[in-house]
Amino acid sequence: MKKLSGVRWLIVGMIGLATVINYIDRNALAVMWPAVSEDIGADKADYALLLTGFMVAYAVGQAIFGKIFDMIGTRAGFALSIIVWSASIALHGLARSIGVLAVLRVTLGASEAGAWPGATKSNAIWFPARERAFAQGVFNSGAALGAIISAPFVALLYTAVGWRATFVLVGLLGVLWLIPWLWIYRGDPDRHPWLTEAERRHIADFDGEEARRTAAGSYAPAWGALLRHRQSWGIILGRFFLDPVWWLFVAWLPIYLAETFGFDVKQIGLFGWVPFVGAMIGSLGGGWLAGVLIRRGWSVNAARKSAIVLGGLIMTPALLLTMRADDPLQAVLLIAVILLGFQVAINNIQTLPSDFFAGGAVGSLAGISGAAAVAGTLLTTWLVPVMTTHSYAPIFALAATIIPLGLIAVCLLGGRIEPVPAPPPRSNIVKGRDSA
Repeated sequence: MKKLSGVRWLIVGMIGLATVINYIDRNALAVMWPAVSEDIGADKADYALLLTGFMVAYAVGQAIFGKIFDMIGTRAGFALSIIVWSASIALHGLARSIGVLAVLRVTLGASEAGAWPGATKSNAIWFPARERAFAQGVFNSGAALGAIISAPFVALLYTAVGWRATFVLVGLLGVLWLIPWLWIYRGDPDRHPWLTEAERRHIADFDGEEARRTAAGSYAPAWGALLRHRQSWGIILGRFFLDPVWWLFVAWLPIYLAETFGFDVKQIGLFGWVPFVGAMIGSLGGGWLAGVLIRRGWSVNAARKSAIVLGGLIMTPALLLTMRADDPLQAVLLIAVILLGFQVAINNIQTLPSDFFAGGAVGSLAGISGAAAVAGTLLTTWLVPVMTTHSYAPIFALAATIIPLGLIAVCLLGGRIEPVPAPPPRSNIVKGRDSA
């Protein structure tokens, strides 16, 4: 079979495209909420309930799919995830009550969750350490691009065919993605028939970080052992504190625009995409920055932590300024800066499971930390209706205060970013104690 160069970029490009679809699907309800809520008789409290169901399922799905991807692999794992979430979003078009919507948001959340541990695992096996943050950036830019596209795209479809048919049409996107995915992803790098020997060696990174990891031995602990390492808790708590910033705007931006500035569905479509341009720039820029620093001789530890701290320094002042924004254009531009900083940080945080552990544990830790991210997000979800009675300023202030906690967790609790050595066999420990 003919060999191709750059197969790894084709793979991550397909995963990035899946993320675009993922975000179009999940954002469709938020964009059309003014119309959907009027039709089925729902309010903001009902929306918070739907979001809670989605996020709880998303948390459980992250942990479960992390293990599923470790068990059945990237190809089948992504296929399973996208089939279920595409069916779930299409069935939204049949909903006539808040109860039916709640059930469908649960199945959507559980299945969409598979994309993130799947992408982290894929990047771990398809890219050397110096390219992983940029590869993660390509994947995460798909989330940003999906958010950019979703508001005007969904608003346009809604205007043409109504909200019920719009859900069906966006559900078809996943089915269309699945066809080229099954054709392109023929196997992992060790057995993909299109891969050149040069690219296979590049992925293995025989002269770099992966060579040192192999020489030191690969450590892939099971779930219980993962949670005994401070490095795991650094990632888990970092995402617990930082991810709510992202979800605050993904989930509530259309409603913030509607309540603060009186926007309807068409106006949300006009303004709602702007913040995610910043997110896409941050996705690619954060990964690019870490890669450049590593190529210039910086350690993985220094490069990752520098990018993570930079992201936090961008987010915090922009959040504080957004509290006083009284013009819709000013507000969405400030939110664009917030999401840019978030993506700079999160791209590097999401590569940490593969920096610390070997492949058999990467999907599991990505799933556990993703579940922790959802747990943190749920707290802000429940607080939004309470704290935004008169203004969204209090919830923006809360978001600004939790960012330093996330940075402390990753940079201090997580320790030095390097492969975690396997513990010595228990028999050696016992023998050492006896001889002492």
